[in-house]
Amino acid sequence: MKRLFLLVIVLSAVACEPTNRPPEPLDDSYAPVAVQGCVDAVQPSTGLVLWSDNARERNSAYGKSISLEYAYCLPCQVVTGKVDGKIQYDWRSFNKWLTDVASRKHQAVVRFRYEYPGEDSVDGKPGSTAVPAYIKAQADYNETFFENEDGPTWYADWTNKELQWFTKQFYADFNEVFRDDPRIAFVEVGFGHWSEYHIYGTPLRPGVNFPSAAYQKEFLTYLDGVLEIPWLISIDAADSSPVVADPTLMALRFGLFDDSFMHKDHEGGYNEQCWDAIGKGTRWQTGACGGEISYYTRSDQKDFLNPAGMYGVTWEQASAKYHISFMIANDAPSGQYGTASRFKEASMACGYHFVLTGVYANEKQTAAFITNTGIAPIYRDAYLAVDGVRSDTSLKGLLPGDTCLVYINKVSNGRDLTIESDYILPGQTIQFDAE
Repeated sequence: MKRLFLLVIVLSAVACEPTNRPPEPLDDSYAPVAVQGCVDAVQPSTGLVLWSDNARERNSAYGKSISLEYAYCLPCQVVTGKVDGKIQYDWRSFNKWLTDVASRKHQAVVRFRYEYPGEDSVDGKPGSTAVPAYIKAQADYNETFFENEDGPTWYADWTNKELQWFTKQFYADFNEVFRDDPRIAFVEVGFGHWSEYHIYGTPLRPGVNFPSAAYQKEFLTYLDGVLEIPWLISIDAADSSPVVADPTLMALRFGLFDDSFMHKDHEGGYNEQCWDAIGKGTRWQTGACGGEISYYTRSDQKDFLNPAGMYGVTWEQASAKYHISFMIANDAPSGQYGTASRFKEASMACGYHFVLTGVYANEKQTAAFITNTGIAPIYRDAYLAVDGVRSDTSLKGLLPGDTCLVYINKVSNGRDLTIESDYILPGQTIQFDAE
C-alpha cells in the first residue's frame, strides 16, 4: 500500500504540458491506432446542479442530466466538542448525505456556513448560527443579533480567539478526512450570510460580526496550504475582503462562485466588476468557477435556459465567458425551459471536454495527443490509460484549446483507451471524442 501511495503522489506532480506539435508520430516506429470515442453524457464534476432533496425527487427524470448536487453543511452538526486541544467530530450525518448523493452517481458541492438569515435548521430557532456548541458555551463568546431584512440573524463572534482558531483547524481536519473522497467535487468557503462573503441589511462590524481583514488574510493563506479539494470563495470577496489589494492573496489558488449569476444587471455591473477584479480573467485557469443562477426575480432561474437567452445573454455565452464548471439551478426544472434534455445540453456546455486528436503505438508504448475543447480545465488529476496502465502525466490544468502529448507504457489496440481518475465515483466516466 505504501508503494502504491507514493506512485500516486509522483503521478500527481507531473502536469500535462501543452504542445503545438501536429498529431503525428515522433518517429517511424509509431503507427496510427484507430480509436473510437464519443462524449455523450454530462462529465464528472461539471454542469448544472440541484439541491440534494430536489435531485432525489427528480432523479428518474434528471439523474443523467446532472453530475453534481449541493447542500449547506453545518459545523455544529459534525463537531461534538474539544478534548485535550483536539476537536472531536462525528461525521456520520455528513457521510450519510455524501453516500446518498453518490448513490445517484453524483458528486457533492459542499458549503459550510455559520449564518443564514431566518433559517431554523440549527436548533429550531430562526437565525441561529451553526457555530459549534462548545464554542458558544465559552464565557467570552458573545454573538450579536440583528433583525435583518431576510430574517432574524445571529452573528458569529469574531472577537473570540477560539472561533478564529477553530475555523482554520476545521478545514485542515476536514481535508485530512475527505481529501481523497471522490464523493466531493468542490468546497465553497466564506463568511457572512450563507458564507457568501457579505453582510447586507445588517451594519458590518469587521472583527465583531464579520472577520477582520487581518484574520481573513490569515485564514485564506492557511487554507491554501491545507485544503487539497478544489475550493472556491465568493466573487463578493472582491468587495469585502483584503484579497484584491494584496498580491500574496491574489496569488492563492482559489476558485470563484457567483450566487446571482445572469441577473438583469450582471453584465457591466457589480458582478462583472467583481469577477474582473478578483479573477483578472485568468483565475479560472487554476481555480474552478461556479455559483448559482440569480434569484433577483422569481423567473431568473426558470428562464435562463431559454435558448434565445435572458437579458440578451444565452446560457452558453455566459458560461463560456466566465469559464463555468458548475452552476446551481435548483428552480429551473419547474420552468418551461428546464427540461431534462435542456438540462443535459446546458450541463455539457460546462467544464472540460476531451478529444483524442491522434493516437500512435510502437512495439513498446502508446503516444496520444489529447485536446481540451471545453471552456475550463479539469481541476483534479486524470490520466489517459491503456487497459488500466496510466500515462505518467496528468490532464489536470489542460486549458481550453490546448493539446498535450502523453505516453503510456503499454501498446493500445484502440479499444482499451480510457481516462482514469481517483477523484470520480465508481460508475462515472470521463469520456473523450476521437478524431
